[in-house]
Amino acid sequence: MLTKDQIAQRIAREVENRQHINLGIGIPTLVANYIPDELDVVLQSENGLLGIGPFPTEDKVDPDLINAGKQTITITKGSVLFSSAESFAMIRGGHVDLTILGAMEVSENGDIANWKIPGKMVKGMGGAMDLVASAENIIVAMQHCSRSGSSKLLKECTLPITGIRCVKKIVTDLAFLEIHPDGGFVLKERAPGVTVEEIREKTEGKLIVNGNIPEMKF
Repeated sequence: MLTKDQIAQRIAREVENRQHINLGIGIPTLVANYIPDELDVVLQSENGLLGIGPFPTEDKVDPDLINAGKQTITITKGSVLFSSAESFAMIRGGHVDLTILGAMEVSENGDIANWKIPGKMVKGMGGAMDLVASAENIIVAMQHCSRSGSSKLLKECTLPITGIRCVKKIVTDLAFLEIHPDGGFVLKERAPGVTVEEIREKTEGKLIVNGNIPEMKF
């Protein structure tokens, strides 16, 4: 199975040149460490920053520079700091090309639940609802199953919905999948050592398998 860093590394391959990208809290923040140097992209954080760099080494930590998840970060040459109001105007205005989010559940139609578990206290929905409502390309980074072993890739989400029919691609610790326009998880790649049968067994929603599925290369 993939580690969190390997999930981020695989997602980084989906990044295209000259994109403006928002990285959600959790695994998505690690993607900043794996974007190829030859790509000219700008990472955006909804707390008011354009131009996030890789995570800092211990000697480069600046407590005044944080992302939306309160993690210390670095900034790239030409970075811009501004208010969260301006940041959300960028998001709601459709200026973010790619959003990478974590999730607790994704349905076979591309619905995502990632902000609340009933009965548990949360600080709020953050920028998730604005991001899924505004971005045209959304990639999810998540674990394929819960700690109890139940699938997180479902026919229908059971937790409060963040966005409907918005997810395009998913990278889990077991697989890389795409959402079919008519519904279903299209299996594109397997994690090293993971079989199609294991992925099928751990996917509650409709799994679409076309031909031989290649193993991810790292």
